Amino acid sequence: MTRTLVLLGSTGSVGTQAIDVVRQHPDRFRVVGLGAGGGNVALLAEQALSLGVEIVAVANSTAVQDLQLAFYAEAQKRGYATGDFRIPKILAGPESMADLAEYPCDVVLNAVTGSIGLKPTLAALKAGRTLALANKESLVAGGALVKKFAKPGQIVPVDSEHSALTQCLRSGTEREVRRLIVTASGGPFRGRSRESLRGVTLEEAMAHPTWDMGPVITINSATLVNKALEVIEAHELYGTPYADIAVMVHPQSVIHSMVEFVDGSTIAQASPPDMRLPIALALGWPDRVPGAARGVDWTAAHTWEFAPLDDAVFPAVALAKAAGTEGRCRPAIFNAANEECVEAFRAGRLPFLGIVDTIDRVLDDAPDYAEPGTVEEVLAAEAWARARARELAGTY
Repeated sequence: MTRTLVLLGSTGSVGTQAIDVVRQHPDRFRVVGLGAGGGNVALLAEQALSLGVEIVAVANSTAVQDLQLAFYAEAQKRGYATGDFRIPKILAGPESMADLAEYPCDVVLNAVTGSIGLKPTLAALKAGRTLALANKESLVAGGALVKKFAKPGQIVPVDSEHSALTQCLRSGTEREVRRLIVTASGGPFRGRSRESLRGVTLEEAMAHPTWDMGPVITINSATLVNKALEVIEAHELYGTPYADIAVMVHPQSVIHSMVEFVDGSTIAQASPPDMRLPIALALGWPDRVPGAARGVDWTAAHTWEFAPLDDAVFPAVALAKAAGTEGRCRPAIFNAANEECVEAFRAGRLPFLGIVDTIDRVLDDAPDYAEPGTVEEVLAAEAWARARARELAGTY
């Protein structure tokens, strides 16, 4: 039976790879809707016409005219005569992604980057869709809200680490789990001292050794903030206490995460780094999609390394665990402050080490918020965090 999909963030890294999976398996998946920010309307138009989608959403309402022109240009490329093709329905504006998440379909893939992905996540859950979740900020910023509306099994993680944990957890019951071990490549600065990171440039921070990702996620990987967010996400997804979630540095990025059980057994999920595998698994869950990605080459020799995370050089994970343990909007504050600090680093207004240092200062200064009960309360805490992060970044 063919599954119908809505893909949010279709022009980004996860979105384009999801479309690769769909094109390889047209008998299993059909895309009915696409959503994107609006920064690459030419690609969005190409995706929409080639997939024959019914509806498209752009978060930037000023991009609508450009998108319409892109549709006509793409149609001309394909040799359509005027009036010989149908433009999909277009939604536009900040609420368009949430509106699209409610569109009739089987699965919504939320691959939007940043905390703006929270509203589409909630919309998809309330509409009863299966949510393939690549937007980790949804759970980081609004974990309590997301869990309030999510039915058991309704969220299937797309991040390679959480996909691995989900697969490993099939090996035992919840009461048999001792701890979760999330692996990290270590980023481009693995093994470096804190002092050696003082002069890190944007170009150096963008040189990830394993994954090809967007700028924000790549910088987050360099600071290990990405892993910090994944730890919070793992806590929210599985209910595992923060004390029972460990991070191990594994530079080969073949073991994507592990689960240790109470009898001493550790189950690991291994595959070459390729996001198409966790994407395909999330879209087809609970079934696996044959040929989604290549497996490990067992005819060759392999050496896999593991080392504990150096919290003194990369304090982001410990900082996130403390924020998550305290709750009361502090994970949302952590995330929002990081987004502002990454932007300041990219603009040359903040040094590399200043990213996590500033997050720490923002958390120290944070008001004593209550546990959020609405999206507006989460957004209010984030707005405070962003303003304070910008203020502190200006002091460097």
